[in-house]
Amino acid sequence: MATSQMRELLQWVESIADPCTNEWPMVKSPLMPLLATIAYLHLIRIGQVFMDNKKPLNLKGFMLIYNAFLVGLSTFMFMKFLLAAWPRPEFSWLCQSVDYSSNLQPIRLASACWWFYISKYIEFIDTFIFILRKKNGQVTFLHLYHHATMPFLWWFVTKWIAGGSAFFSAMVNCFVHIIMYTYYTLSAIGPSMQPYLWWKRYLTKVQMIQFVTVMLHTAYVIYSNCGYPRWPMAFLIIYMASLFILFANFYSKTYVTKQTSHLKSG
Repeated sequence: MATSQMRELLQWVESIADPCTNEWPMVKSPLMPLLATIAYLHLIRIGQVFMDNKKPLNLKGFMLIYNAFLVGLSTFMFMKFLLAAWPRPEFSWLCQSVDYSSNLQPIRLASACWWFYISKYIEFIDTFIFILRKKNGQVTFLHLYHHATMPFLWWFVTKWIAGGSAFFSAMVNCFVHIIMYTYYTLSAIGPSMQPYLWWKRYLTKVQMIQFVTVMLHTAYVIYSNCGYPRWPMAFLIIYMASLFILFANFYSKTYVTKQTSHLKSG
C-alpha cells in the first residue's frame, strides 16, 4: 500500500511539473543534480589526495579564459532575465505568478532560469581550480555548501516554477557574478594588476547586500500573495539568511579580525 501511495505521489508531482521545461536537458529527473553533486564532492576528495604530493599546477591561462567566459555567461544570463521581465507592462517586478503558457515571453524567462541552473554545474570548476593549485584553504564549508546546494535549488525552480518572481534572485546573482568574475579575470592576469584590485574586500559586502535584497524582495512576494508559490519563497529566505551568516562570518575573520590583530601587533 505504501509503495502504491508513493507511486501515486510521484506521478502527481510529475504531473504538475512545468510542461515547457520538464523535457529540457538535466531537468526531467532529480537524479541529474543528485548524481552530479555526488560526483562533484567525490572528485574534490580524489583531487585533494591526488595533489597531496604534487606541486601546484600553473593554471594562469586556463583561469583567465574560464573567468572571462563566466563574465560573458553571467552577462548573457543577466540580459536574458532583464529582457524577459523589463519590457512587459503586465509583468510585476515586485510579485509575479508563473505563466506556464508557451508564449514567447514566458518561454524566454523559463529559458533564462534553465541557463542559470546549468551555470551552477559549470561553476563546480571553481573548486577544482582551487584543488589543482593546492589552495585547499579556499575549499571551505561556505564554498562547498553554496556550490553543492545551488544545483538542487535551481533544478527545483526550473522544473516547477521557472518564471514569475523566480527571476529576481537569479538576475541579482548574475549581476554580482559579473562583478566577481571580472575581479577573478583581472587577478588571473598577474601581479601587474594587483594595484588595481584594491576593491577585493568589497566583493563580500556586495554579496551580503545581494542576500539582504533578495530576502526583502522574497518577503514582499510572500506578503503580497500574488499567486507565486509561497512556501518556496519561505525556504529561499532561510537559505539566503544562512548564506548571509556564513559570508558575514567569512568577512569578519578575513578582514575585521585580521585588521584588528594587525593594529594590535603594530
